[in-house]
Amino acid sequence: MVEWTDDERAAINTIFSKLDYDSVGPEALSRCLIVYPWTQRYFGGFGNLYNAEAIMCNPMIAAHGTLVLHGLDRALKNMDDIKNTYAALSELHSEKLHVDPDNFRLLADCLVVVIAGRMGYEFSPDMQAAFAKFLSVVVSALGRQYH
Repeated sequence: MVEWTDDERAAINTIFSKLDYDSVGPEALSRCLIVYPWTQRYFGGFGNLYNAEAIMCNPMIAAHGTLVLHGLDRALKNMDDIKNTYAALSELHSEKLHVDPDNFRLLADCLVVVIAGRMGYEFSPDMQAAFAKFLSVVVSALGRQYH
């Protein structure tokens, strides 16, 4: 079980309160697919992903990026039980979609980069540490069902 300080909870809630889900989610997922092109293999049904421009303009990628970011709301609302909150989603990604669990970490890293770029100096080292801890717990929970 993860212990959260009041400052960590406040920092994470501050970040989420400032997020524009419809732009941050798509940008983070697009960045992940561009920087780590092997992650694209899970998006074969999403149409043209042949270059960075095609990925950034792909409406299915944008929609999925927004969906993923909204999925983090579940962790935000259940910070004391993230592991069980994501049990079914972990099973889906493991058993049905066969997603490489390391992709969750890569996407989390891209999300930090995008948020840091959006928030600038307001994204303090303490805020980054709290958010990195939060994402680490989410990534661990999503990878839990893998054998």
